[in-house]
Amino acid sequence: MGLTVGKGIWALLLLVLASCTKVQPELAETTLFYSQPKVVPKFSLTDQQGNVIGNAQLEGHWTWLFLGYTSCPDICPMTLAKLAAAKKQVKEKNVQVWFVSVDPNRDTQQKRADYAGYFGEGIVAATAAHEVLFPFVRSLGLIYAIGDTTQEQYAVDHSASIALINPKGELTAIFKPEFSVGQVPLVDKSKLVKDFDSISSQY
Repeated sequence: MGLTVGKGIWALLLLVLASCTKVQPELAETTLFYSQPKVVPKFSLTDQQGNVIGNAQLEGHWTWLFLGYTSCPDICPMTLAKLAAAKKQVKEKNVQVWFVSVDPNRDTQQKRADYAGYFGEGIVAATAAHEVLFPFVRSLGLIYAIGDTTQEQYAVDHSASIALINPKGELTAIFKPEFSVGQVPLVDKSKLVKDFDSISSQY
């Protein structure tokens, strides 16, 4: 009896040790990986079809989430084009792209639908009022700032990073942009694909 219990304890210890020593994937310096994924607090947004979406719509998929606004001159369209192309290249095909507008005042449901449709099918274009949007964005380690909305043309600043959410609905990584003098800060598509394949293969 004692021998049997001893073997069982050793097996349990080895299982715990294996889970604690999970190999960290080799990733680019621009990828921030959370070995312990972070829970995404409960949230509620509205997509371009007028549907209310939340944590449940993240589950069962890998999700690339990017902030922006439809009148963005460069970072947003260039990043969404990269994501649409990257989605076709990754080994894991169960990937969805969320474009979260941080300019709900101007980005109507129709504008978001037209914008997302330009980059391909299946892109979710969601938003919410700022009192809902800001804490959600901050929970993902991203940020945005809006200028004086009483002006006809106001500034919108936002993170150029892409959040990666795993099929359990947890924040798993942040793909950060590369900065070069005189260039638009963008995430490198080849690094995104390579690092995503490395991360998703562990699940």
